[in-house]
Amino acid sequence: MATSLFAERRLSLPHGTLVLREAVPTAAATGRVGTGPPVPVLLLHGISSGAASWAGVAAALPGEHLLAWDAPGYGHSTPLPMDEPTAHDYAAVAQQALDALGIACVRLVGHSLGALMATALATRLGPQRVTDLLLLSPARGYGGDAAQAAHVRTQRLQALQAQGVAGLAAGVSQRLLSAAATTEHHAQVQQVAQALTPRGYAQAVHLLCSAELAVLAQGLGSPPVAVRVRVAVGAADIVTPPSACAVLAQALGASMHTLAAAGHAVAVEQPVAVADLILAVNSLKA
Repeated sequence: MATSLFAERRLSLPHGTLVLREAVPTAAATGRVGTGPPVPVLLLHGISSGAASWAGVAAALPGEHLLAWDAPGYGHSTPLPMDEPTAHDYAAVAQQALDALGIACVRLVGHSLGALMATALATRLGPQRVTDLLLLSPARGYGGDAAQAAHVRTQRLQALQAQGVAGLAAGVSQRLLSAAATTEHHAQVQQVAQALTPRGYAQAVHLLCSAELAVLAQGLGSPPVAVRVRVAVGAADIVTPPSACAVLAQALGASMHTLAAAGHAVAVEQPVAVADLILAVNSLKA
C-alpha cells in the first residue's frame, strides 16, 4: 500500500490528549501531479466504535490524507470535562485538533453518532474550511423526543452498568452488521468496541439523547447549502434504516446512496464502497 501506516499519533489539546490514526499518501499514490496535495479527510466514528474501524477504508484510499480520531473519552483520548457534552463540545475539540495540525481545509465523514459531531463541526467551520460532508448511517438523535430520549438514556446506561464495556462489546456486532457479514467483520467490530471507556460512552449516550441532527444542520443554511452534503446507508441497516436516511437526505437537500450487503457498520462491511464515495466528490461539480 503506497501510504504510511494508519498509525496512532497523539495531540496535546486544552482538554487533554486526543489520539488519532493518520494515513499520509506518497506522491506516487495521489496521481495529482501539479494539482497539489489532497484535501485531508477527517473520519468521525460512531458510539460503539473507534478510529480503528476505518482501517479498511484507509487501505482502499492510498492516495488520500486521512485522519480518524478516537473521540474524547474513547480509547486513550481524554474525556471531555463536562458530564453532559453537546455536539458542539466535540466539534470544538475537533477544530482544535485541525488547528494544531495546521489543516486549513477538510472534508468530513461522520458515521452514526459521528454524523452529529461532523454536522456540528461543519456548521462551526463553514464552507471556508469544509468542502464536503458525508453522513454514513447518520444517527438523528433523540433531542426532539424527550420521552424516547429518557428511555434510551436509561436503557443504555443500565446496560453499561450491568454488562461493563466487555459485555457491550461482545454483543454489539449482531446489531451493527448484516447477515452477509463475515467472522472477521464481527471480530473487528467487537475488538474496536472493547476500547470503549465507561465515562466516554456515558458522555456519548448523553450526546445521542440530547442532540437532533436536523437542528444541527440548520446551521448549514437552507438547501442548497455551500457545504456539499451526501447521505449513505447500508441496505440492511436496522439501526438507521434506509427509509429514515432517505427522509433525512431529502430534508438536507443531500444526495442519497444505499450500499448493498451492509448493515449499520458500513465502513467495516463495505470499506471499498465507502472509499468510492469519498473519492467520488473529486469528480462532482461544486
